[in-house]
Amino acid sequence: YFGIPYSNDMDALASAPKGRAKFNDPKPEYFNVPLMRDEKIVERPANQHTITKRFTQEAVRLIRQEKGNPFFIYLAHNLPHVPLFVSENFTDVSHRGLYGDVIEEIDWSVGQILSTLRAEGLEENTLVVFTSDNGPWRVFRQQGGSSGLLRDGKGSTWEGGMREPTIFWWPGKVKPGVVMDMGSTLDLLPTFASISGSKAPADRTMDGYDLSPRLFGSGPSPRTEMYYYHGEECYAVRSGAFKAHFQTKTSYVGQKQAEVHDPPLLYHLGHDPGEEYNVAAHHADVIERLRGLKKRHEESVEAVENQLIRR
Repeated sequence: YFGIPYSNDMDALASAPKGRAKFNDPKPEYFNVPLMRDEKIVERPANQHTITKRFTQEAVRLIRQEKGNPFFIYLAHNLPHVPLFVSENFTDVSHRGLYGDVIEEIDWSVGQILSTLRAEGLEENTLVVFTSDNGPWRVFRQQGGSSGLLRDGKGSTWEGGMREPTIFWWPGKVKPGVVMDMGSTLDLLPTFASISGSKAPADRTMDGYDLSPRLFGSGPSPRTEMYYYHGEECYAVRSGAFKAHFQTKTSYVGQKQAEVHDPPLLYHLGHDPGEEYNVAAHHADVIERLRGLKKRHEESVEAVENQLIRR
């Protein structure tokens, strides 16, 4: 392990500016986050100007070291999560300010990894997946990213909070193209198991699907539904193009309590990806079907301790 073990905005020092001011002109010394190798702290506070470069160098080193063996690398860049930092080589290189500079450096990072795979002759035997965990943190405006035409952002179950682009790169195996089929990070484990010839754990219910048919062109994605959670509760359900919101809450700011909808709000994401036009009045049959999916899903979920509360 090499990295920051939690979000890079945590553990702000008492000497740092209060509130959001510390994000407007961030300095590494404001955030007492550790850089760790395995269980040892090697730098604290981490110099966040350097972490994208150092994480990339570590990934490149591992590829070269393990090129003769099967390997799995999970590279979770802290940036562009706020506070934003960029190395000197990528300062003021974009037309989008600091956020754009950070993205330019992430783009460089991806290029370094793909170039290393090619240089080591591994590109046709290595699957690379590029994705993200959530939409923009809208309270930080220009520094928080953009969801484009999608509604809302991080912390909400609107499409702007949950829907992410994903790239699968595997020369000779995955043909270049664009698809709009559904998928989830929940699907990565069964997909990797299938591709590698391994068996997924049989002692538990798997929430994911094997996306191999879609990746290799033999069929559509097996995922036809999605359950959107806010904390411990399922707020929305999607089946095919229709998505029903049973509760809604904005992204981390302004709204204290979720708004309950009965009947639920209903959107056709094929026609209306921005979720602007509620068509519930015209599709009572769809609403009942989605209610049934939600009920069966919730009955199938086993309650466990909330891991977000435990520290």
